[in-house]
Amino acid sequence: MSVAITNGIKVSVETFFNERYSTVQENKFFFNYTITITNESNFAMKLIAREWFIFDTLDFPRVVRGEGVIGEQPTIEPGESYSYTSSCDLQSTLGKMEGNYLFENLITFDQVKVKIPTFRLMYPYLLN
Repeated sequence: MSVAITNGIKVSVETFFNERYSTVQENKFFFNYTITITNESNFAMKLIAREWFIFDTLDFPRVVRGEGVIGEQPTIEPGESYSYTSSCDLQSTLGKMEGNYLFENLITFDQVKVKIPTFRLMYPYLLN
């Protein structure tokens, strides 16, 4: 598990290789990741946007930007958590992702950038 805490927001990531949607013979490797965001600050925070940097050892780096996550812009109250699962495809057995969320403090309306920790996407049979 990868974890980062920025400005009172804790981001934890777990990854899973998705064999069902992968085709190893065609170099299509599909991964799921579950992110849990915990608000350890004293203010309600709204997730406004995301920015992902995706690195694949056999492809050009990709950047993905957009509003919210999985079609939502959740508000996370102090002490509460929000989790979601998403996915990424690679052309190789090894890659990584990292990025940032943009949150808005719902009391001060300040916007804060929150780090998404770097996490590996690795074909599980690579080490055998």
